[in-house]
Amino acid sequence: MRRRDPDPAPGRRPEAAFEDTQAMLAAQARSERSPGSGPGGRSRRGRAGRAVAAEDTVVSGGPGGPGGPGGRGGRGPGGRGPGDGDGDDEPDSRGWKRFVPSWKIVLASFTVVTAGVFGMIAVGYANTPVPSATDKQDSVDDQGSVIYYSDKTPLARLGVKRTLVTIDKIPRHVQDAVIAAENRSFREDNGIDFKGMARSLWSTVSGEQVQGASTITQQMARNYYDGLSQERSIQRKVKEIFVAIKLDKEISKEEILTQYLNTIYFGRGAHGIQAAAQAFFNKDVDKLTPEMAAYLAGRIQNPDAFDRAENAKNLASTQERYDYVIKGMAQIDPAKYGSLPAKSPTAPKRIAVRNKDYYAGIKGYMITEVLRELKRKGISQEDVERGGYKIYSTFDKRLMLAAKKAVQENTSGLSSEIHTGLAAVDPRNGRVVAFYGGPNFLKREWNDAFMSEKQAASAFKPYVLAAWLEAGNSLNSYLLGKGPIKAPGTNDIKNSHDIPGGSVNTIRATAESVNTAFVQMGMEVGLEEVVKIAAGAGIGEDNLQKTVKDHAFALTIGSGPVTPVQQAGGYSIFANEGKHFENHVVIKVVDRDKTVVLPESTQHTQVISPDSAADAIVALEQVVKDPRGTGRAAALYDRPVAGKTGTNDENKEAWFVGFTPQLSTAVGMYRQDKKTNAEESLGAEIQGATYPTRVWHAFMAEAMKGKEVIPFPPRANVGTDNNIVPKPTPTPTPSPTPDPFGTEDPGDDGIPEDLGDQQPSPDDQGCLPGDITCDSTGDDTGFPDENGDGGGDGGGGDIGSNGGAPAAVAPDPRGRPSGQRP
Repeated sequence: MRRRDPDPAPGRRPEAAFEDTQAMLAAQARSERSPGSGPGGRSRRGRAGRAVAAEDTVVSGGPGGPGGPGGRGGRGPGGRGPGDGDGDDEPDSRGWKRFVPSWKIVLASFTVVTAGVFGMIAVGYANTPVPSATDKQDSVDDQGSVIYYSDKTPLARLGVKRTLVTIDKIPRHVQDAVIAAENRSFREDNGIDFKGMARSLWSTVSGEQVQGASTITQQMARNYYDGLSQERSIQRKVKEIFVAIKLDKEISKEEILTQYLNTIYFGRGAHGIQAAAQAFFNKDVDKLTPEMAAYLAGRIQNPDAFDRAENAKNLASTQERYDYVIKGMAQIDPAKYGSLPAKSPTAPKRIAVRNKDYYAGIKGYMITEVLRELKRKGISQEDVERGGYKIYSTFDKRLMLAAKKAVQENTSGLSSEIHTGLAAVDPRNGRVVAFYGGPNFLKREWNDAFMSEKQAASAFKPYVLAAWLEAGNSLNSYLLGKGPIKAPGTNDIKNSHDIPGGSVNTIRATAESVNTAFVQMGMEVGLEEVVKIAAGAGIGEDNLQKTVKDHAFALTIGSGPVTPVQQAGGYSIFANEGKHFENHVVIKVVDRDKTVVLPESTQHTQVISPDSAADAIVALEQVVKDPRGTGRAAALYDRPVAGKTGTNDENKEAWFVGFTPQLSTAVGMYRQDKKTNAEESLGAEIQGATYPTRVWHAFMAEAMKGKEVIPFPPRANVGTDNNIVPKPTPTPTPSPTPDPFGTEDPGDDGIPEDLGDQQPSPDDQGCLPGDITCDSTGDDTGFPDENGDGGGDGGGGDIGSNGGAPAAVAPDPRGRPSGQRP
């Protein structure tokens, strides 16, 4: 049963409840539009108030009830009102302002970030070490080295163009020019320029370009010390700033500027201010004018680009930089440089670029031999190019030119396939004072004086003679003068000409280059003794041993290879009392601290005794003095000369090696086919007695000019006679009828009697000693026939068959006394 509402209060009209409800809704609507309600909406609590009010109206319906006017005031007029809800579920009516942080938060965040950044900077600065001298870059003080002639004049400059100078050698105007160009606040700043740094950082961060603007201190740090690369980045820049600040505190401005000026590159290959002064103005740095200094300072900005521009005859860029620098100098010191822009508006004239190639001509051969010797001694070419050494060579400039002239003037008419090597060694110390290895190193790098190993031919015989004398045999000993001869392991060996009577003493055998006699000497003393003496004199022992293995006793007549410089040094044992100094081309090497790092060796080897050397000279003098000698054309008019010729099979090599007490010189010639590189015959006209002897004479005449005339030591007469073949019996001759008008002057040619009669007179020979216009052999050369006097082991020349004549058999050396001295 439906419940019925109680009757309204007495006296209330029935429609009163409806009117109350309408009034309440109208009041609520007004409250929602009032400012007290939140922006744009009604609250949850307002909605609840309306619900309660409606229900109260339904339930009570009376004005005095809980929902009526003047009641307990639920949510209608007279209560708390409908607009005071918290609006938790309504949208925020503030819009974009809700994203703006409080100023307190902003300030706190800025403080934290700033503290962090400065903390990081402080930590980075504290952890950046101050560079020391040991931290410098390996190449920062690289200096090229200078090679000098023996008279201490420069031969060549190799490597980095840099000469270190101290600040006292750098004039103030040069310093000011560099400061005006690169860092005008240098003398006042603390290593960095804040304006330039800000400009540089902004350009880098903005991406416009990665810009420099480094101070002199920063540039010096970057170029001088390790750990600062040339990379353009913010990280490198920050580290560079830290280092610059610390360096400015640790070292003086003068030291910073000195290191900078010795390090920086100026162009034309010049590193450092001294090298730049030489490269552009051919002056030392202390002789530069302010204008010259301004020009060089302007080049620091971009030296390679300025080089290219100037090479293209475009001077605008360097002129612009010059103008910038002189105006900056006027700003720095108006009193000193104020008039400079008006007085000198144009950059000073520079010298032409000197792209000098020190290897051109014969200099390349000298430089190469110096570098090779230094490498053997532990100094590499890289060390030379960076180490700043002073290298004093043994080369005499005048004699080097004399060697070139002697070769070229005396061989100019010969084929270009014919090569000549010449070497001259001071026997008193082993210094190679001169040589000729070729006409131009840039066209042909092969050095004939040092590199061409050719058969020595008869020019090897003096070492056999030395072994003979050292074994206790005398010069008076008689040997086989007629060929052919058989020797173990060797083909039959013959002579270019036989000695009448078939026997010959040691002196004449040397003068006339008798092969059979020297083979017998080698068989008597043993090849090991010959090898020992030749190796001691500087001939390559490996080549000697190989020759013994391949050719056996043909070694005694020169079948082994030698170079001109080896032969020149080898004969020094005769010129210098049996002593041998190692051949060398470097006297000493001095480093940049003036310390001698490679001194000259004064050690020598006593290869043979002084007496053996003296007696060997007696025999070798006759090669030049005797009318029958093969080296007559080598005679010098004012002093004694001794030596030996050499010509091998088919005239493939020809030699003359001779000496005075002061100088030993070797000349060797050979021919090489240009297409096949095969060695060919020099031709019948070229023998040791012809062209090599002429070249030797031309050079030695110039080399000995003005030198003291020193005689050879007297004959020592060492050893005992060891006549391997019988001494010839003198043939009695009738006593001549005395000439009452004549004078008796038997003379003395220094040769023991070996034919039982007087030596042939010049009339008998048809030529006088040294008369190269005379031809006693009928070959139109003016020289004795020396064709084929050594070098091979058969098949031609004097080594091989003798046209069917029976070969002489050498006596067994074991069946006779050795003749050695006790």
